[in-house]
Amino acid sequence: MTRTTEERRCAHCGGHLSRYNPGMWCGTCTTTPTDEPVEMPAQFWWSEHMLAALSSWHMGRVIYAYRTHPVHGRPIPQERLANWLDLTQAQLSRIEKGPAPEHLTKLIRWATIMRIPGELLWFKLPVASTLDEVNRNEFLRAAAAAVTATAVAAPHGLQQLLNDTRLTEIPTRVGPVEIEQLRAASSLFAGWDARYGGGLVRDVVAAQLRVATSYLRAGCAPRHRDELYLAVGSLSHTAGFMAFDACVHHDATEMFSLALKCAEEADAWHLRAKVLSSMARHTIWTGKPKEGLRLADRAFLYSDRLTPTERAMLYTTQARAYGKLGDVEAVVAAVGRADEQFGRATPCEDPSWMAYYDAAQHAGDTGHALFDIAVRGKFGGEARKRLETAVTGHTASAERSRTISTIKLASLTMKTADPEEAAAIGARAVARASTLKSMRAAEDLHELRSFARRAGVNLPQAANR
Repeated sequence: MTRTTEERRCAHCGGHLSRYNPGMWCGTCTTTPTDEPVEMPAQFWWSEHMLAALSSWHMGRVIYAYRTHPVHGRPIPQERLANWLDLTQAQLSRIEKGPAPEHLTKLIRWATIMRIPGELLWFKLPVASTLDEVNRNEFLRAAAAAVTATAVAAPHGLQQLLNDTRLTEIPTRVGPVEIEQLRAASSLFAGWDARYGGGLVRDVVAAQLRVATSYLRAGCAPRHRDELYLAVGSLSHTAGFMAFDACVHHDATEMFSLALKCAEEADAWHLRAKVLSSMARHTIWTGKPKEGLRLADRAFLYSDRLTPTERAMLYTTQARAYGKLGDVEAVVAAVGRADEQFGRATPCEDPSWMAYYDAAQHAGDTGHALFDIAVRGKFGGEARKRLETAVTGHTASAERSRTISTIKLASLTMKTADPEEAAAIGARAVARASTLKSMRAAEDLHELRSFARRAGVNLPQAANR
């Protein structure tokens, strides 16, 4: 049987790419200088290399990341890029290494020359400068264009979400390539969400979800239909959690609902459990712990099909609800069952989206569940130990979880132990929270400040972003 591979073309000239070339440019375009920047594909801008620079709000770092991106093969020399921007090499060197440039006119001109997508910038481009002309066949860029060109916010209601697919051309056929693009998009945005919070690019993800739902109307071979539902459901869950983190609760409810429908349509029990857990956490956060318990119980309906890690996640969700209800005995029992299941975990058996639930995450989630009874004088030492484990165990890829656990640890210490120690922890929490776009973290900071005021402690203000 002859093996066929997807045809790949150079992002610059459109020529064929060798199957041995893993990059986005052909050899000629990689080595031939150009007089001005070319329009880079969406994967370039949405790579971790560029997103980290863009999140710094420092144009010099963005320029440096642009010219050192691995897609170029070799870094673009400063002299060449300086010429594009009408600068000298020395001026560009100072911009890259010095303080963040603040002159808006210059920022707009440089961003326009480099063709940076407007939705990724921390300042607004004039309408005439936005990148409206996009390759509609490229999934990520089509999603970004939907936000830039229409200024449509997150969808309000499942029916509108499905109807808004008129903003993007609906493909006639969907297959493994499109499904893999959906998976990649969901993974990319979930990583961004965990590291930086859901507030910064939430509308971009919502627009991308509208594109994804259009795929459900396209033709798809029966053998791929469940995979398509699974991919759309995973992306919808990611979008829902970002809305939850931004405290846009109506959108979160609708997106979680779509994710659950997709998971159940595909008989995807692992995704179904994850979505129901997130729905439960959302309802608990919004003051409905009994509804959260009902959703967690619904997830346990097929618990024999889940991994120990997933069962640990669900028991922890139950513990959070019991904590809000003040049921000390039930909290402790649920945390114990969660610990028992997590002790049996075999990460290689877990679905990919459960990779986040490591020892630090388990410690943080159970610590949060114990927090509500700890501030009332029950199991304070155990709650603190778990929160400390989470703070020290989380890496930068889980910065939001680390920050929220730091805030909770400061609040618990402020309420039950040494206010001076709590102030030191709180200062670290404030500094970390200032790097996030997370309304949940902001709400927890508000709670910490309430505890601090009662203890007569002043905390620093978060830096403005």
